Amino acid sequence: MDIKPPYGYQEIVPLAKTHRVLLPGERKLPVLFRNLTALPLSFTEFAAALRDYPITFVSGDGGASFVAMAILGVESQQNLFATANDTWDTQAYLPAYVRRYPFCMTRVMVDGQERSERVACVEKRALQAKGEALYDEKGEALPVWQRLSKLLFEFEADLARTEEMCRTLKDLQLLEPFSAQAVPAGESPITLTGMHRISEAKLQALPGERLQQLAQNGMLSRIYAHLLSLENFQRLLDRRAARRVKPAVDPKTLN
Repeated sequence: MDIKPPYGYQEIVPLAKTHRVLLPGERKLPVLFRNLTALPLSFTEFAAALRDYPITFVSGDGGASFVAMAILGVESQQNLFATANDTWDTQAYLPAYVRRYPFCMTRVMVDGQERSERVACVEKRALQAKGEALYDEKGEALPVWQRLSKLLFEFEADLARTEEMCRTLKDLQLLEPFSAQAVPAGESPITLTGMHRISEAKLQALPGERLQQLAQNGMLSRIYAHLLSLENFQRLLDRRAARRVKPAVDPKTLN
């Protein structure tokens, strides 16, 4: 049996009732996510993510499939929402991809064949004797796992809706590659590549009944959320600039 860890995870193992898991504190940023420049986004998160992040579509297989991603930085291995104390900025929406950590759902490969069912897994490094128990001695789920498993399974179902949307956008040939150029004051331009966006011209050219279908299944509102979110690249640049400004030193503190 071969289990492949999802993006951003290191090594995962199937979750067992006997496991004790070290859970991160509220909004605590896992070590593995501190240098991620993007995170997968699920269907219902578009409206909330729109306020803070550029939402783009990324392909890891040459355009055969796409994933919706929230962009977190303008440079490689840069998460502009990670604070100095390794928590997620309290002013920004916290993606469910982070909230579910260290758990995930994944498909398994058996004899080279992918199984359709998903398996609940946990990051191996989170398994520690001082961690929290998820089940009682009778094998019944404790409240902490009831809450986390609800998030885990709901998020997985929501990711499936995003996958369906990405397939639809690809089939309709609405996605086009684009690059975003950031021009920090007094610095050389920074260019972000490898992203795709909705072509507004192709969207407007769709037949009315196709647009109606996109509206009825909730995809059209996500399309417009994505398009509006692209303005957030400037907000990322502002975040980057704010980090580079060193606070003035009060002379009184030097005495």
